Amino acid sequence: MKKLFALILTLVMVLSLSACGNSSGGSGTPSGNSGTASGGDSGSSGGGATKMTLILRGGTYADALKAALPAFEKDNNVTIEVQELSFDDLHTGIALDSVNPEGAYDLCMVDGSWMAEFTESNVLANLSDMGYSFDDDVIPGTTDICMVDGNIYLAPFFGNVTVMMYNKQLIADAGYKPEDIDTFADLMDIAQKTNAAGKTGFLIRGGSPDNIVSDFIPHLLVHGGWVVDDSNKPTVNTPEFKAAMQEYLDLYALGGTMDKDDIVAAIDGGTAALGQAWPGWYVPSADTNASYTVIPTKLNDSDSAKSTSMYGVWCIGIPANAPHKDLAKALLEYVMSPEVQLASIEIGGVPCRYSCLLNEDVLKTYPQYETVCAALESGVYRPVIAEWTQFTNILGTEMDNIIQGVKTIDQGLADAQAELDLLLG
Repeated sequence: MKKLFALILTLVMVLSLSACGNSSGGSGTPSGNSGTASGGDSGSSGGGATKMTLILRGGTYADALKAALPAFEKDNNVTIEVQELSFDDLHTGIALDSVNPEGAYDLCMVDGSWMAEFTESNVLANLSDMGYSFDDDVIPGTTDICMVDGNIYLAPFFGNVTVMMYNKQLIADAGYKPEDIDTFADLMDIAQKTNAAGKTGFLIRGGSPDNIVSDFIPHLLVHGGWVVDDSNKPTVNTPEFKAAMQEYLDLYALGGTMDKDDIVAAIDGGTAALGQAWPGWYVPSADTNASYTVIPTKLNDSDSAKSTSMYGVWCIGIPANAPHKDLAKALLEYVMSPEVQLASIEIGGVPCRYSCLLNEDVLKTYPQYETVCAALESGVYRPVIAEWTQFTNILGTEMDNIIQGVKTIDQGLADAQAELDLLLG
């Protein structure tokens, strides 16, 4: 698999080299600063400031980091160009650049699900070897995905984790308070009552196989299922998976599929009661119409509690071929500092630090961060396997076939199992 990965990357680089270097073009949206301060190093041009380039996930994730850059630029005599890309383009951009002897990027934003693939392919620098370590303020669970064999390769910058978004008035109309939503049976009850009142009960996100799989996983977890076994063999054609899929379809029938912005607008606007969300989508305050609560951990009142929140933490790493590793380490340490992390909240950031999420002043304005902190303490990571991107494409495509009525649950999951067995050997 690793050889195939490398071969594909090499072939693609030969075909698209002109689009993947230091240029600001391509599929990303470059957004950088220019400067001509004196000094600099080998990365500078004409004796000016050193130019650094970051490749980041676009949207709130990049915004939370970009706000901190001007101070670093001034203090370190650098100019920083930021390339903001979509989920898929970011993965491709990092992977393609990794085959170059000297890369274009000094810092990269990495989804935790890519960790195994990137470390096996030597895409990321070993941060432990560079002297980087975590302090006790960082929520321990968020760092698990960042390490391999005790060595740190990533730092958890943006604490995305699945939560339940709700409209305050509509759940009250259904007879609930946020703290009363204990089980998935409660979710179904609220959705049914809301639907009967002529509004939307429960919204799910479509748009891509990764979206479908990611948002389904809490439902699978509460049923006691998982996507692989202890040997990383696929386990999608199981009674637990089928039961979770049926529940998902039942909730889908009380709402539908929307993209994330429309889900936020519908719930905040009072036309929908519930939907799974990620904190990066929406920053409620104490007086907004919508807020977050933890995803229920039980199917019903008699069921045992399970971990149902799934991590989608966006991490920061240094490419193994980064042109300015010392500066990159300094920048990583800076954006991970408590001060910068705390300030990011005003831009929609979700720190992975207790001191930020549980800050008294923060909670007065944004009480939902206590919920987010609890979810980050008990979340579950997607399997750390190099083939996860292909895995989600296969599984999500077959799940979409089921959701759209193209295949039955039995047929779709059997087909997914067969394809995944071939993928993972």
